[in-house]
Amino acid sequence: MADNKQLKVTLVRSKHGRLKNHQDCLRGLGIRRIHRTVLVNDTPENRGMINKVSYLLKVEEA
Repeated sequence: MADNKQLKVTLVRSKHGRLKNHQDCLRGLGIRRIHRTVLVNDTPENRGMINKVSYLLKVEEA
């Protein structure tokens, strides 16, 4: 199935001192520590969270 695309998301800037809902977006994506990469499904919900905190992340297609 071609719709099982995933994204590699890496936290490149600290989440400390950020808005609470931005920290919640990172938690929802499963990102815990800086310079760690997680794989997330490419869904509209995940894209929305990624767009909200894009200034903290590096995103690549997996």
